[in-house]
Amino acid sequence: MHEAKTHLSKLVERAAQGEEVVIAKAGRPVARLVPYVESDEPRKLGAWKGRIWMADDFDELPPDILAAFEGDEP
Repeated sequence: MHEAKTHLSKLVERAAQGEEVVIAKAGRPVARLVPYVESDEPRKLGAWKGRIWMADDFDELPPDILAAFEGDEP
């Protein structure tokens, strides 16, 4: 992990060139650097429709929390 912090820019450059870089801590893999691939396809609206549920009172806050957000004294 210490070596990865010391050489992070070099490791990122290697990943940008297409190499998969595995970072380990105490000999155990904990992270993987891979090249970023930008999608050519535009995102499709409504892809999560029907998969997410939100409570009817989602945006209702208790008075003391609402007061804190509005900068009032609770």
